[in-house]
Amino acid sequence: MEHTIRFFAGVAEATGHREYTVRLQEGATAGDLLAKLQADFPAAAELLGRCFVSVNQEYADRATVIREGDELAVIPPVSGGSGNDPRFEITTEPLSSDRLIRKVSNPYAGAVLTFVGTVREFTNGQRTLHLEYEAYPQMAVKKMAEIAAEIEAKWPGTQVAISHRIGKLEIEEAAVVIAVATPHRAAAFEAGRYAIERLKQIVPIWKKEVWEDGSEWKGHQQGPWNPLAHPLE
Repeated sequence: MEHTIRFFAGVAEATGHREYTVRLQEGATAGDLLAKLQADFPAAAELLGRCFVSVNQEYADRATVIREGDELAVIPPVSGGSGNDPRFEITTEPLSSDRLIRKVSNPYAGAVLTFVGTVREFTNGQRTLHLEYEAYPQMAVKKMAEIAAEIEAKWPGTQVAISHRIGKLEIEEAAVVIAVATPHRAAAFEAGRYAIERLKQIVPIWKKEVWEDGSEWKGHQQGPWNPLAHPLE
């Protein structure tokens, strides 16, 4: 089987490819794919060994069998397109909290809460010049919708909208805006916090911090966290 693999963020930089074509045997797994890529890109082998594979825009464990026609991507172990539902988007344009509020406002809502994540200049004494965000847009929007479904199940009557900006962002610019509308105010605070934590966990978005003396891809999908689990449930 011949497959074209999509690479993002640090993996794209380490391999020098945004897309890469490989041949796999019938019955090959996601683990076999990563092993093949490690052999093809020895300089990036350590990084690839910590990556996830997505199959048809879903996180796959390493035993998942890859089939003809599957859409494959390598998801870097860091975090931190528009679909059919206009409440969820990846965009290069400046974000507007007012626009998201209009998407969730409804006659049954007694509270509308917005969260705006912005680019800060100093982190632990280190000065950031700017951030560069990258995403797997189709999968990101799909995962945003999944987060909304989780929230609507936990807090009935809640409406959720999420927008995340990609590209180069300057200090103080908004990177993400989340709006939740709930019948009562307590649920708005709870649902808003749940939304941003889940976004950090499962949505394939990465940021590159550019400092005065270097840069690094950083984020939240790193370390022991398993994206196939749901720790907040």
